Amino acid sequence: MGPIFTNTLLWFHVIRPQTLFASLTPVLIAIVVLSKENIAINPTTAILTALCALSLQILSNLINDYYDFQRGADKAGRIGYQRVMAEGVVSTSTMQYACCIAAFCACAFGLPLVFIGGWIILTIGLSAFLFAWLYTATSHSLAYLGLGDIFVFLYYGVIASGGTAYLLLSATGSYPQLTEPIMITSYHAGAVCGLISMCVLMINNLRDVEDDAPVGKRTLPVRIGIHASEGIMLVYIMLMPCFAILAFGWRLPVLVVIPAAALWLMTINAKGAVYNRCLLFAGLTNVVYFMLCLSI
Repeated sequence: MGPIFTNTLLWFHVIRPQTLFASLTPVLIAIVVLSKENIAINPTTAILTALCALSLQILSNLINDYYDFQRGADKAGRIGYQRVMAEGVVSTSTMQYACCIAAFCACAFGLPLVFIGGWIILTIGLSAFLFAWLYTATSHSLAYLGLGDIFVFLYYGVIASGGTAYLLLSATGSYPQLTEPIMITSYHAGAVCGLISMCVLMINNLRDVEDDAPVGKRTLPVRIGIHASEGIMLVYIMLMPCFAILAFGWRLPVLVVIPAAALWLMTINAKGAVYNRCLLFAGLTNVVYFMLCLSI
């Protein structure tokens, strides 16, 4: 077990760094929203929130790898990014150990946040753990029932940004006096991040549709077909500028629709491994959105 963890590049690959913008961006967006309202940001709280969010996503990625391999959804030579368990690089016991490490990190970073935010943050944290496990752990898990999209929208969007805003306001003693306008803005701004993450999930499921169907993984593309799923992805993209306007008005963040539309065009023309490039571009879309929000 020990030597495998000395291979830093291997574990850098396992945690899927190209996906981590999904959890980091809504945290950063909430920080931007509060900064624009001249709220003093507690740097320790902000850093712990970001680290906890990243740890939870890494845990979710590891659990997803573990259970998709156990259920036969991940195989050697797959079109998508290689999965180390399917390729025989990492053993079952080692992946279990990695999951425990990620869970420990999430708890270590999250416990101080519970003292700051109280039962609301505890509820968000525990439900995030539950969501990470329920996503792929059983035959009735969210990913296998095609219900993952709404939870991705919540936990990588409105809950992530709203929870961060709540924590930062609580740390400065500004909550609940300034709750309503700032929290609503944070929810709307985070919703754009959630929609981008829904696009990431859709691209991932479109790529894997042929592998998912035989193992009973009933994602949206498996249930309703590729073309209908591409249409739903377009709806996600059309909603992005709407939420951006609700959050910031007719300002630069609305332009997130441009890279998002380009992402959709890439996706509907993608085949096979080209979907992986679409996933990288989706991560870049999150970064572009954050930069647009910084500019206001």
